[in-house]
Amino acid sequence: MTPDAPGGDLSPPVVPTRDPSLPLSLPEVHGSVPIPVTASFWRKAFAFAGPGYLVAVGYMDPGNWATDLAGGARYGYTLLSVVMISNLMAILLQALSLRLGIATGRDLAQACRDHYSRPATLALWVLAELAIAATDLAEVLGAAIALNLLFGLPLLIGVCITVLDVLLVLYLQQHQFRFVEAIVLVLILGIAGAFAVELWLSKPSLPGVLAGFVPSPRIVQDPEMLYIALGILGATVMPHNLYLHSSIVQTRAYGDDYESRRSAIRFATFDSTLALSSALFINAAILIVAAATFHGTPYEDVADLGDAYKMLAPLLGTSLASTMFALALLFSGQNATITGTLAGQIVMEGFLSIRLRPWLRRLITRLIAVIPAIAVIVIYGEEGTGALLILSQVILSLQLPFAVFPLVRFTADRRRMGAFVAPRWMLALAWPVAVLIAGLNVWLLYQTIVGWMS
Repeated sequence: MTPDAPGGDLSPPVVPTRDPSLPLSLPEVHGSVPIPVTASFWRKAFAFAGPGYLVAVGYMDPGNWATDLAGGARYGYTLLSVVMISNLMAILLQALSLRLGIATGRDLAQACRDHYSRPATLALWVLAELAIAATDLAEVLGAAIALNLLFGLPLLIGVCITVLDVLLVLYLQQHQFRFVEAIVLVLILGIAGAFAVELWLSKPSLPGVLAGFVPSPRIVQDPEMLYIALGILGATVMPHNLYLHSSIVQTRAYGDDYESRRSAIRFATFDSTLALSSALFINAAILIVAAATFHGTPYEDVADLGDAYKMLAPLLGTSLASTMFALALLFSGQNATITGTLAGQIVMEGFLSIRLRPWLRRLITRLIAVIPAIAVIVIYGEEGTGALLILSQVILSLQLPFAVFPLVRFTADRRRMGAFVAPRWMLALAWPVAVLIAGLNVWLLYQTIVGWMS
């Protein structure tokens, strides 16, 4: 009996073999990080550490800030349960994603291209590109807002400056993949440190925080609260991260045999779970700070990052609160830039088998995000950016089922996964999660249409 597969079959484990004629995922860095064969648990864990943090970046990008800020300011600590549940869903789905990549040697985009018809593949590619564009929109607005808050740059100029970050990505990609991971980890630590200070300054209610982690029926009953909750879901469980994770775990130089891949799945899951726990802390911290500072005050309706920055200092009694908020926002936007580039490359190459230079791919994606951002700023002014950030996260939430269902289906397929097929307990959780995500999105569409007609 194999450790990962149920049943009583004592035959040798079936290990999937990769067709050498098929293209590798991210070929320039594939298998580039060495793994010590005979080493302690912690040395191996360190060698596998990194991809989880690149994935975690997507769970703490500026889009999360807008939804968490709106949720905390309007509804206090109530939506902390949504943050927690969303993060647990993310841990489960990312574990399936890395399992697919390590077991089959194919990322999720490549697996979709292998399995589905050409029209279906093209449709899934378009949806994935929309998700990446929505993610990039959040990064553009977040970075522009941070530059405005810290240096007084107009948002329109800040949005245009964000196009230049393609140079940063190009520079980073010329170095080893571990260097990219190290930069990302340093920025994550900076964000976590900033919000640790914010929590200390805001002095939240501990009983209120603990009560907020208990799900409330109000979340489903209140259409406006459900809208914010789905925004949190879309900002937390991000579709492009499922494509990203299934690829970047293959940067590790593990062997093709059963034991090597089994060990790789175990260590990669450890890395992912630990990294996403840091994302839970940061997302919960944003909502807690917003609830402690704005809920129950005349500023409950604040959903704009700029307004939050201006109000933090007088409400908490120190300018340090506003400065740390803006710095963390800037770190967050720049961090998400790196992973957005990689995800875009993986999606285009995987679905279409088309390779572009990373800087060109990044420039195209960034321009797609810059155009709606500039349009909103010109038409509605800076006040419209908060609503646009939340809308971008709802778009992500609506795209989620089209990435989640193929992922669960592939990892449940023994013919594809062999001995690494997802255990029954994982599938028993994953299928309801996929159905729940789809159901919540149908409910959101219904509520939105009713709202437009009324």
